Amino acid sequence: MSEIVKVPNIGDFKNVEIIEVLVKEGDEINKGDPIITLESDKSSVEVPSSFSGKISNIKIKIGDKVSEGDQILEITTNEKSSSEQIQKEQKTNKEIFKKEEVRQTNITEQINLSDSTGASPNTLKFARELGININELQGSGRGGRVKKEDIKNFVKNRNVVPQSNDTKISDKVDLPYEHSEFGPVDIQKIPRIKRLSGPHLVKAWNSIPHVTQHDEIDVTEMENFRKGLVDLNTREKIPVTPLAFIMKALVNAMKKYPNFNSSLDPENEEVVYKKYFHIGIAVDTPHGLMVPKIRNVDQKDILTLGKELRKVSKQCKELKIDKKEFFGGSMTISSLGGIGGSFFTPIVNLPEVCILGIGKTETKQVYIDGKFLPRKMMPISLSYDHRMIDGAEAARFCQDLKISLGRNFAFKLAS
Repeated sequence: MSEIVKVPNIGDFKNVEIIEVLVKEGDEINKGDPIITLESDKSSVEVPSSFSGKISNIKIKIGDKVSEGDQILEITTNEKSSSEQIQKEQKTNKEIFKKEEVRQTNITEQINLSDSTGASPNTLKFARELGININELQGSGRGGRVKKEDIKNFVKNRNVVPQSNDTKISDKVDLPYEHSEFGPVDIQKIPRIKRLSGPHLVKAWNSIPHVTQHDEIDVTEMENFRKGLVDLNTREKIPVTPLAFIMKALVNAMKKYPNFNSSLDPENEEVVYKKYFHIGIAVDTPHGLMVPKIRNVDQKDILTLGKELRKVSKQCKELKIDKKEFFGGSMTISSLGGIGGSFFTPIVNLPEVCILGIGKTETKQVYIDGKFLPRKMMPISLSYDHRMIDGAEAARFCQDLKISLGRNFAFKLAS
């Protein structure tokens, strides 16, 4: 008979990533043999087969995220499992996973080792996020296995802040008094998105010599043009975000100043000049800040860019965007215009070399041709990697933006 092996009751674990598929179609396996390895933020655990027999169909793959009840594989077997026995196995599995979550134990001996150090997948992932070659470490575990503590000690000796999903964003501060001694407090876990982005920001701030240039752009003509866009058939206004115009202006400037569309490789003493123009947009979501990329901005018109911006923003807020869309950018825009404020210091998004911060556009009196006129002024803050871009080039880049978006607004940006 044919049986479906499903993800057992694994307690509070939901949407856990599959990092290993330990079997293939046609394999003969016994009940209790491991079939996949799941990895959460805290531990890695193997899921055993509920039946003995021959695997006829595998329904998952590495990278999939599963929860209780999801189908793993189909197996041809002569066994007949009672519902009572299945419930008993699920209860046992739940207890195992619960212990893993509470203890956060290193279960190296329960998984297939995949490299010469004997490190678990969870430890290997930790090392990858820190950019450490794990083979350079001497493990303190049994048989020389490398553990997370070995990696943390190695990082501390190099005076680098630990960067992992389950370490703190910064080193713990020893306080003479606890916060709770001064009044009520509410202690919560750092949100997942912030735990993921925090170490990346620390690395960027520590490794890049940041310089930020502030300026203002007169966007009066651009705003009048944008707000005057109408559908010629229906006569309805066409809503277009200012970001679409700013993205087109950035592409024009990057074509003239290619250093802004590059990435540094200090180890090999090389510069990667990108021939594509993918602009990252910082999106504020209930889960934290995300930076998806809008691809091939140079090949799209203003209306198309506006639609794509709304689409990726919605996908981010609903957590439905593909992980790959957060990588492969040219430069990033961080806009606070919808919230307020003027100038700030955005952190460059590695491996890019620059980021443009946008503040809230305000009407100001500007002295033009012998008289003061009300003009819409947009504050900008350009942060850049001083190893690749010098102050003079950054100033020219900002002047180019002022020409594209300013008083001599190039209407061709809308095409």
